[in-house]
Amino acid sequence: MTSTESTDVLIVGSGFGGAIAAYHLAAGGAKVTVLERGPWLESKDFEHDYLLGSSYTRIFDFVVGDGMSLLGGNCVGGGSVVYFAAMPRAPRFIFERKGSIGRRMWPSTINRDTLDPWYDKVSEALPITKQDWDEVTYAGGLFAAACNHAGRTANPVPVAIDTALCTNCNWMMAGCKFDAKRSLLLNYLPAAIAHGAEIRPMHEVQKLTRTDDGGYRVSYNVIHDVDYRVSVGSGEIDAKIVVLAAGAGATPVILQRSEDTLGRMPHAVGRYFSGNGERLNTAIIDEDKARDLLGLSREDDLSYAANQIGKGPCVASWDNLDGSLPEFSRFCLEQLYFPPGFGTILAQTPDALPGAPTWFGAEKKKIVEQWQSWLTIFSMTEDDNEGVFGTPPPTGNAIRISQQMLGRGPIRYNPTENTLFGWRQADATVKAIMEKDGLSKVMPWTNDVVGAYTVHPLASCRIGDDPETSALDDRHELRGHPGIFVTDGAAVPGALTVNPALTIAALAERAMPGIVRALQERGVDVKYGAPSPDGETSGRRGVRQLLPDLVRD
Repeated sequence: MTSTESTDVLIVGSGFGGAIAAYHLAAGGAKVTVLERGPWLESKDFEHDYLLGSSYTRIFDFVVGDGMSLLGGNCVGGGSVVYFAAMPRAPRFIFERKGSIGRRMWPSTINRDTLDPWYDKVSEALPITKQDWDEVTYAGGLFAAACNHAGRTANPVPVAIDTALCTNCNWMMAGCKFDAKRSLLLNYLPAAIAHGAEIRPMHEVQKLTRTDDGGYRVSYNVIHDVDYRVSVGSGEIDAKIVVLAAGAGATPVILQRSEDTLGRMPHAVGRYFSGNGERLNTAIIDEDKARDLLGLSREDDLSYAANQIGKGPCVASWDNLDGSLPEFSRFCLEQLYFPPGFGTILAQTPDALPGAPTWFGAEKKKIVEQWQSWLTIFSMTEDDNEGVFGTPPPTGNAIRISQQMLGRGPIRYNPTENTLFGWRQADATVKAIMEKDGLSKVMPWTNDVVGAYTVHPLASCRIGDDPETSALDDRHELRGHPGIFVTDGAAVPGALTVNPALTIAALAERAMPGIVRALQERGVDVKYGAPSPDGETSGRRGVRQLLPDLVRD
């Protein structure tokens, strides 16, 4: 059975781009409906296991493409529920990048200075704090000590974590049971609901159609709450404005599927995809060397053996985030926790014999048994935006292979020499740090099994000044399709060399005044200028200077 409803704003997705839009537009007086394809789980629902059918497989979306695999959130709160809450700001040089197009990728109106007030708003809303060294985990401390031993610097990473509530259980990737991780379930989304926004989980948007009054009709399927391959209903909602925030792996697919009803899409829809230049290297620490070289020790005569204790990324080395370096040679190195059997199982065995398997077999089994002595280093480099989305699947963003989580998607990714150069530079630096004086053996990531890998997909519908290379204008409105806005990671022009969550959120905050104006032009009585979700107002000061006619006290 199909039913048609109406709303002022239809938001697709409830991650950073969707939740921020839902809060500001609902608080401003608009009728807001949010469709989220995943389930609505709370802290009591998150399970400390990685078994099939647990909260872990319900809230993740793992899409295997051709040369690239994408891991993202699939739940109310989106990526904020499964992220590690590392929230650095993008370096100043990022906004001047030229990338594959040979000219500035970002809109001329956006640089680090103009984005800082929006960074401030998000930092207040979550909030974001800088960790002290006494809050850094064993793994973070080991990485910092290794960097120091190799003549490099390291720093605690700013995070959206309440350290008073954190138990250092290291299960935050599967959702935080203790509400220590400041996901959107704790701020923007409850504030949006308090202002009347409606959130509907298990609703997967399929396509958009234009209505006679200049708005849009959004068609969706209702997904079975256990088997995501099964639809148990469908419907349509008419809206004056549509905000797409389904993620960089899904937003372009929705638009591509809608081309037969909406008309031609901008050339950049589904092109220029970036995996944020990401790489994983896992070091197998020699416990005796860690003690002798770094002076580390803890109980039971161990020096480390604590890979599983703590939380996600706590320490990063930013020495290569130097704007004077050539493009594609700048990167960040960050200590990270991935559980054995997940991503790190695809790391290559170091010193394998000629002709022997590098990512499975007896030698791999042997090193997996040492998993407590692992240290995973996450590299974020500058890639070349070479990802392209092919023909969209009949429904959703991927062809579902299993009941939950796993799908086969239309992304194609063939890394250019620029991207490969950046990966080699980062890999070599990790090896130089972690293998200095025999501290460890590094298992590099292999692309042989599932291709490159990203947990931070970006840029598949990016903002920009050039209509040929950007799908959106600098207000995040889809070119040629007024009233459709994109506020998720798809809008970010390219790799950031740092974790992108804060930049995605800041750009979403920046897009809100323009969306409010678009609603006003369509006759909706809506205002802009709500305080931070917890009622704080200091974050509005910088924004008020930018928009004195729009921000109210």
